[in-house]
Amino acid sequence: MFRVAQCSAWSGQTQPFRGYPVPRMSQQAPTTSSLRTVTAEYLALAAKTEQGGGPSGAERQHRHGRLTVRERLDLLLDPGTQTMECGLLAAWEMYREYGGAPAAGVVTTIGQVDGRICMIIANDATVKAGAFFPMTCKKIIRAQTMAQRARLPLIYLVDSAGVFLPLQEDVFPDTDDFGRIFRNNAVISAQGIPQYAAIMGNCVAGGGYLPVLCDTLLMTEGSGLYLAGPALVRAAIGQEVSSEELGGAAMHAAISGTIDFREKDDPSCIDRLRRLMKANASAPLAAHPPVAAVASERQPSDILEVYRGESGSQYDMLELLRCIVDGGSMDEYRAEYGCSLVCVYARIGGFPCGIVANQRQLTKRQMPGGKGGPATSSNMPAVIYDDSAEKAARFILDVNQRRIPLVFLHDTTGFMVGRDSEQGGIIRAGAKMVNAMSNSIVPKITLIVGGSYGAGNYAMCGRAFDPMLTLAWPSARCSVMGAAQAASTLLQIDLAARERRGEKVDEDMRKQLLAAITASYSGQQDVRYGASRGWIDRIIEPVLTRDELVMALRIAAQAPVVGELRTGVLQT
Repeated sequence: MFRVAQCSAWSGQTQPFRGYPVPRMSQQAPTTSSLRTVTAEYLALAAKTEQGGGPSGAERQHRHGRLTVRERLDLLLDPGTQTMECGLLAAWEMYREYGGAPAAGVVTTIGQVDGRICMIIANDATVKAGAFFPMTCKKIIRAQTMAQRARLPLIYLVDSAGVFLPLQEDVFPDTDDFGRIFRNNAVISAQGIPQYAAIMGNCVAGGGYLPVLCDTLLMTEGSGLYLAGPALVRAAIGQEVSSEELGGAAMHAAISGTIDFREKDDPSCIDRLRRLMKANASAPLAAHPPVAAVASERQPSDILEVYRGESGSQYDMLELLRCIVDGGSMDEYRAEYGCSLVCVYARIGGFPCGIVANQRQLTKRQMPGGKGGPATSSNMPAVIYDDSAEKAARFILDVNQRRIPLVFLHDTTGFMVGRDSEQGGIIRAGAKMVNAMSNSIVPKITLIVGGSYGAGNYAMCGRAFDPMLTLAWPSARCSVMGAAQAASTLLQIDLAARERRGEKVDEDMRKQLLAAITASYSGQQDVRYGASRGWIDRIIEPVLTRDELVMALRIAAQAPVVGELRTGVLQT
């Protein structure tokens, strides 16, 4: 489990075992008894990350007469309303040679502004002056993509020194780099999705295009908007010019005509933003559920009693769902067939949805029989079988027909392997499920509660399959296979390579190699590792799962159904 005292515990150091990095903390799967502990430790890490550049950075902002990024958000968002910050752990334990970049130096959060659900993208100037690291670009592009899918108005609070130059080759040129943000600005504007930008500090070099490509541009006095600052202008063309004359708010308001509103300070700028949002008829009010919400059958806190995360343990996914969905709303689809996947129609907070979830307990399967009648076999927990995949594919298509969102709950080791499974057509059935899920035209929401391994991750709408939102519990793990299986495979490859080089490996060395490989692989399947690289949008508290999914479905309610449902060729 995690250790609070070692929140920044990914050492990055290598042992003499072919360069496998070994984490300073245990990366074992959380047990049920430790789910509370794991969650508390994540919350401690989150609180530390939210501090950004720390007290000294906040003091510097205040010294310049500016608010910190979170102070700005507190003024902008409707008081007492739910927010959904995404990408908090982006760049976690990355860029350590440069002092790190907490949250990648930018806050991306979904929240209400004058009753409208918006995506806010706000630079954190306490982190390297808000400079763009590679993960900063990836995080902003992801936020834009989410907003575009759900047609959320975008508000950019700009306070950035531009590209982090030591890493320019990984920030500047590619399709998931700096320029893609500006391309998205233009495309999103053409789609009629409102975009507001408020410059509240530095906005230099190529970064200057972001606000100017938005629909409405505000700027506070004392801020700077220019392609090149005074020092670079002097070096490039020998011209002496002040920052205000070059790109101050007064100049852009009266001479260049670049900005729409000149504001005295941060509070007045944010107040203007809220008034402008109120006057925008193209930004819809937050959706209300079509059916009155009903409390869940079980208390959300019962999740901690139902869930079992330790290896080899079991729990009933239906009982977990009873802690989440509205009481009396759950209709299980083909309950007696394909039981290793649970498919239900339900409502969460009054919003209807279809849910596909992995069953984490042993189930029975009725097989066709001869004269003796049907035979019975057992399905292993958390494994997807061919009949389950067939059922899920049919269910997904029906959910699309109903035009309701799809929610996927992951706790799977993947698809069943072996002779019987292969001869039963597991690849064909799995491909059918992947096809149906990939071509879905309704919003898709993914929640990883335990394991999400291999092709099981793909079939359950992993990140590669365009979920509108990807959530995860602190207990989540995601990789191509479990650590034990992967480590054993990698060890055999390593030992074979050493043997070819004539190296002798005794039993002690073998154990050390296995421990190092296991530690390295376990670290990579940790949910924080995935979140740091942008594969997870948000890590959530398990007991708040219902609230989080209600918010996700509220967002999905304003996401349009995209195109017509077409699956192409299906293996039958």
